[in-house]
Order: sequence, then C-alpha cells, then structure tokens
Amino acid sequence: MPSYTVTVATGSQWFAGTDDYIYLSLIGSAGCSEKHLLDKAFYNDFERGAVDSYDITVDEELGEIYLVKIEKRKYWLHDDWYLKYITLKTPHGDYMEFPCYRWISGDTEIVLRDGRAKLARDDQIHILKQHRRKELETRQKQYRWMEWNPGFPLSIDAKCYKDLPRDIQFDCEKGVDFVLNYSKAMENLFINRFMHMFQSSWSDFADFEKIFVKISNTISERVMQHWQEDLMFGYQFLNGCNPVLIRRCTQLPPKLPVTTDMVECSLERQLTLEQEIQKGNIFIVDYELLDGIDANKTDPCTHQFLAAPICLLYKNLANKIVPLAIQLNQIPGEENPIFLPSDAKYDWLLAKIWVRSSDFHVHQTITHLLRTHLVSEVFGIALYRQLPAVHPIFKLLVAHVRFTIAINTKAREQLICEYGLFDKANATGGGGHVQMVQRAMKDLTYTSLCFPEDIRARGMDSAEDIPYYFYRDDGLLVWEAIRSFVAEIVGLYYESDQVVAEDVELQAFAKDVYMYGLRGSKASGFPKALRSCEQLTEYLTVIIFTASAQHAAVNFGQYDWCSWIPNAPPTMRAPPPTAKGVVTIEQIVETLPDRGRSCWHLGAVWALSQVQENELFLGMYPEEHFTEKPVKEAMARFRRNLEAIVRVIEERNKKKQLPYYYLSPDRIPNSVAI
Repeated sequence: MPSYTVTVATGSQWFAGTDDYIYLSLIGSAGCSEKHLLDKAFYNDFERGAVDSYDITVDEELGEIYLVKIEKRKYWLHDDWYLKYITLKTPHGDYMEFPCYRWISGDTEIVLRDGRAKLARDDQIHILKQHRRKELETRQKQYRWMEWNPGFPLSIDAKCYKDLPRDIQFDCEKGVDFVLNYSKAMENLFINRFMHMFQSSWSDFADFEKIFVKISNTISERVMQHWQEDLMFGYQFLNGCNPVLIRRCTQLPPKLPVTTDMVECSLERQLTLEQEIQKGNIFIVDYELLDGIDANKTDPCTHQFLAAPICLLYKNLANKIVPLAIQLNQIPGEENPIFLPSDAKYDWLLAKIWVRSSDFHVHQTITHLLRTHLVSEVFGIALYRQLPAVHPIFKLLVAHVRFTIAINTKAREQLICEYGLFDKANATGGGGHVQMVQRAMKDLTYTSLCFPEDIRARGMDSAEDIPYYFYRDDGLLVWEAIRSFVAEIVGLYYESDQVVAEDVELQAFAKDVYMYGLRGSKASGFPKALRSCEQLTEYLTVIIFTASAQHAAVNFGQYDWCSWIPNAPPTMRAPPPTAKGVVTIEQIVETLPDRGRSCWHLGAVWALSQVQENELFLGMYPEEHFTEKPVKEAMARFRRNLEAIVRVIEERNKKKQLPYYYLSPDRIPNSVAI
C-alpha cells in the first residue's frame, strides 16, 4: 500500500505547542485519504519548536496531492497551536511543501495548498478554485473595514486588541502594552520620583538633565550640548526625526514678508535674498497644518498652546543649513513679528523652540502616525481581504504587514484614544491630533509616498547642492534595492502587462486600498487598478518601503532627538511672544513643559524608540511562504544588496560626529510593529 512521510513543524513562539489531537487527511487528483491521527506512542507530539515526522499508509494511490487538511480537536482544555509548515514525501519520492505560519485555535480545521505561488488564472482545477474562493470569503468576514474617526483612513473593525484575528495578534513574548511600556520606561529612566511634582515648573535648563542622562546615548547627549546652536537646529530638518518637511524655496510666500534688509547680516554670498532664492540657497518649512488646531484642554488646571510657524532656512558657504527667519503664526502683522538670528539671544532661542515644538507635533501625528502606521494598516487589511495565501503578492507582502494591525489597534485602545496616554503630555492631545490627521489627508498622495518623487517634489534631490542630506542618500539606496528585488519577483509571475491587468485578485487588492483605505479620494492619486508590470513594481515598492524604511527613519530616532525636552517640547504653557525684546530665560522655562509632562514625554519617546525582541529586519524572511528556488535566489541577492548598503553607511558614519544610521538596512525592521 502507498505510504507518505509527513513532517509537521510547530512554531517556536511561547505557547506555540499543543496537547490537542491533530488529524491529517490528504486530498489528491485520484481521491482522498482517510483521517489519520498524528500520534507517536509514548511521545509528546507538537511541542514548541518541534519537527515531528509520521508515516501514513493509504489504501489506494491518491495521484497528485492538491491539499492537506489538518483538524485539531480538544484534548483537555482549549489549546492554540502555531503550525509553521507541513512537508510531504510521496511514494514516488517527490517532495512537497505546504506553508502555514498560522495559529489554529479551538476545534477547527484548515486546508493547506502546496507552497508554489499561483495566480488565479493558473488554477484550472475546481477543487483549487474553490479553496481559493473559500479562503477569501472567510478572511473578508474576519477582516472588516471600520471608520475610527471621520476623515481618517479606514482601519480594522475591532473594538479592542482581543477582538483581532489570532493570526495577526502579537506573539506572547512580543506583546505590546503602551501603559506597561510607559511604566517600564519611567522605571528604566529613574523619573518616577518627579511625578509627584506633576504641574510644577523646572528651575532652569540644567534641571532637565535630572531626568535625562540615565541612559547613555551619543546623539541625545550631543543634542543636549548643542541644541541652542543654529547649526544643530538646521541639521535636524535634514537628518533628525522629521526630515520630510524641508523644501527648496522658489518664491517667498506673501504671508512671510522677509526682506533682504532683515537678513542681510546672515547672507554670506553678498547677494540679495531674491538672488539667494534664485541660486537655490533658500529653504522653507511651513507648519500651516497647525493653524487653528485646538490645543489640549483635558487638564483644566493647565493651559497649553500651539503655534503654526514658518521657518526660512539658508544654505551657507559651508553647505550647512541654518535658520534665517522665523514667523510664529501664519498671518503677518505687528503682533506676529519675524524673529531673526540678529535678535536678542532669548527672543531668537524661544522662536526656535516654538518651531521645534511644532515640528514634534507634525512628526508624531502626520509623519509617523498617519504616513507610516495608518497607511501600512490599510495595505495590511486589503492584503488579507483580497489576496489568498497562494498568491505571490500575498507571499511577498505578508512579512511587511506583520503586527501592524495589532500595534495600531493597541494605539487606538490606549495611546491616541480619548483620555489616552497621548493626552497626558501633548498639546495636540484632547482631539487636536484628530483634527491634524483629518487635515493632512488632503496631502496624503501616492506620489508623496514614492520616495524619489517626494525628494524631487521638494527640490531636495541634488546631492551636489545639499551634500549632508543623509536621509535622502540612504533612502534612495534602500528604495532602489527594494525596487530591484520587487521587479524580480514580479517578473517571475507576470510575463506581461496583460497578466497584471487580468489578475482579478490583484485588482481587488488595489481597489480595496483606494476605495476604503483612502476613502476613494481622486486627489490622492492612488491607483484604482494596476495595469503594467512597471506600475505594479512601483506600487509594491511603496508598500514595502513605507512599512520598513520610512517607518524606521521617522520612528527610531525619537529618543535621540526628542529626549532633550527643550529640543522637542510636547507642549508649551504660554502663548507665542507677540513682541521682541521682552523674552527672558525665566519666561522660556515657564513656557516649557512642567515636570510631569516632561516625564511622560521622556518615557514615551524612550518606549517608542525601542526595537522589539526577536525583530525581523529588512531582507529577513524566516517564514518560507515561497518555496520556489528562483524566489529564494532573488531574496539572497536582495540581502547581499542590503549588506552592501550597510557597509557604505558604516564607512560614512566613521567620519561623523553625528552618525546617521536610521536607514541602515540592519536597523530597519520589516514592518511597522512599534
């Protein structure tokens, strides 16, 4: 009688093993086997991390094996099981792989296909078509769209984290709880002792050091030492936490009436301001988004304030970016003076602090939350809803949406919800952050997520003109490595543009992203359909880059650049100055966050900057959803390209007092998971 050797691999996560009964059936072209209990006498099967093999004898030849059915039945208590994969050796010596990489909960059954990626058009056999259809029907019931707030990208329909499908929840050892992480941060940073003085002010800048230097960090300490300098202020627009706002100024906006006479002493080329603009030496950052946003009123005992500055910047003869002029609100006038480097020391310093505070708000809510977290969740939900596990694009992208829906659900439950942790320290808490996202949606365009396009659109693409923009330089290297890898995968499964256009599942995926995630906004420029291999390659590159590199660039520097409170104040306790010559050091300290909010802020940026345990970095695909050799070879080439980028960045950083490493591939997690 024909005999098959079945190998079953159990995951290595905590509690991945099971004591439940596991049954297996084989479904082939010539028939189906009986249900076989996988059980070795006097042996504990399916332990965590185990790989167990079983010989299964069938009465008759089954032909080509199409599917493997696994049934789990309760032994004593409900016992979840994480199945990595099953392999099958046939009586003829053929070897087949059936990837799973899923949790199996309760008394249930799952049906697996072999690991070869297939488009819908490749399935001509009824049982395989049916399997494909049923999988999507099941997933679409599990993964439903929901509006968390009007105007937001749609998110997963789950009231709380526990409502999520088990497959997208965190592994136990990787579970994230913002409340616990904040508490851990407070403990690690030794700052709990300040919390009893929650609403009291610091005495002077040196006071902030008391909650600061408990964790050695080269960049944050350098920020503490040099934060008042114009060079450090300007550098952060290029390589700090939020390097995405600066753009070349081609024409001075009427709302910023800066003249040559005002800034002449700062211009080093003996040119007028207009001539410097024409030469491409003037840059601008405009925080118009914050204009009219409601400041946090959740604490009636503390007034909090926001501003909407415009900051003009100058490339000096050393090719460094320095501030040239700052207006703290959008409408010019006598009570909205333009602050200059030639002004009194504390006037100029407070103006820069206001810009840094505004930058922090835009970074947290728009650059970070909206443009990496929420966008990546949209891609993840659409992926699970519209692409079956056998589809090559599902296999390619699943690693890049790992834990993203889970971390966002946790954030909506604990962090950015009403009365959540976000409200405790931030002036945009209490609803301001919601208003910001609603406004920023109009600027969330497809081209702005295409890294090279965004760099060009901001006039920041010339490495000759702007030589110290490491975010741009490293980002372009990583973008091209991802694009090249994706192009290889696309080429393996789509031999022509017509095959792309006729892939109904792929088109449903793109349509879901556009219609639900992006709310059907024509202005977003997101494609409703994908018509060519080139367009598909770019689209997939956007997804992977956003979830990996872009998130890494704007997330993991938060402790570096924001832990020194005066450099990134999360709130301001007095309104912006309306006149020059009146600012004192005491006034600045009274304007900065009080002790309690400083502590909350420091705990937050520490917790959010931590790489998770057992993190998977760009190019790492330990879950072998693909089984084909050409794909594995493409993955190996991708890793080699990434390793070459790591070496380039390491070599450059050796010569830098302020190293830039956020886009080094060995520090870029595959997905948004923190």
